[in-house]
Amino acid sequence: MRPDTPADHTTEAERLLRTAAQYPEDHEPLFLQAAAHLELAGDRARAATLYDELLAASDTTIENPHLVKALKAANLWEYGHEAEARAIIDGIRAAGPLDAAAWEIVAETLEAHDELESAHDSFSAGLTLLLSPGEEVPYATQSLLTGRHRVRRLMGSGHDAWDELADALHTAAVPLDELHDPKRLWALGSSDPGELRAEINRLRSELGIYRTALSRPFPVAVLHWPEDELRELLTAYPELTQEYLGHADHLARLEAALRDLYAAGTPNLGIVTGTVPSYEAFAASEAASPSDPDLLPQYATTLAARGRAVPWPPARSAACWCGSGRTYRECHGTA
Repeated sequence: MRPDTPADHTTEAERLLRTAAQYPEDHEPLFLQAAAHLELAGDRARAATLYDELLAASDTTIENPHLVKALKAANLWEYGHEAEARAIIDGIRAAGPLDAAAWEIVAETLEAHDELESAHDSFSAGLTLLLSPGEEVPYATQSLLTGRHRVRRLMGSGHDAWDELADALHTAAVPLDELHDPKRLWALGSSDPGELRAEINRLRSELGIYRTALSRPFPVAVLHWPEDELRELLTAYPELTQEYLGHADHLARLEAALRDLYAAGTPNLGIVTGTVPSYEAFAASEAASPSDPDLLPQYATTLAARGRAVPWPPARSAACWCGSGRTYRECHGTA
């Protein structure tokens, strides 16, 4: 049942933490979900402790330290630790992460505390890093365009090219200019039934956008093996050599499969990264042999359901999904 009360959120957080102990390879997304429930329960101090536990690990053991730092800053500011939150935000902005979610949380935290100029600068900085002129806007980056549009309306700024792009990507019946109209705040206090009905319609449209985002199913994910893991997998289970001819071929096939799915109109694509111990544990839980190739797509789906999928395609200026250290445009995004 959906959590509704603080006690429900605390119970759900405890369940997620128990799951994290059972599946340590998934501890990061499970900890983040648990921290979110603790914040909703009003236990912000404990949520901060979870963020600290994640950040206490080295950057190589958590996938997105900047996202964790942004969430920690937002939480700290809400319960009176403004100076610490500002210091964390300044550090994130200086680091310039290639991750839309971190920029969005930083900007929305500043916006929530009426720091509109700083929020606008943060949205813009994230878009400058993540969006190349003329490229298709990744799903994760669209929220930066929408948030920047909202802040500019609050500031009374005119439309620019990014505002026009946000309008073009917006699919709801009520235009962004109406949704982000500062006068809506006044309409909520109106005694005119016509104004109130119009505002209810706008709020329904806005709620629909959030529901769509929150209800997106876990991605259609393909399975990626780092080179060392693939070597170990094929050494332990040579029967799988029919599935994987070599690491370079594996990466090329993975990118080609994703492009074929994209061309066929499949939404919400992602990549999950496998490890041999995790795969063997999954096989044991399914009472199946790791050498069975039919188990591989089930393993990928399970990882995606646990929040392990990285959205595809990445922004062309972001790091390539394969882990080469090069940008996507210089690596598997060249074609």
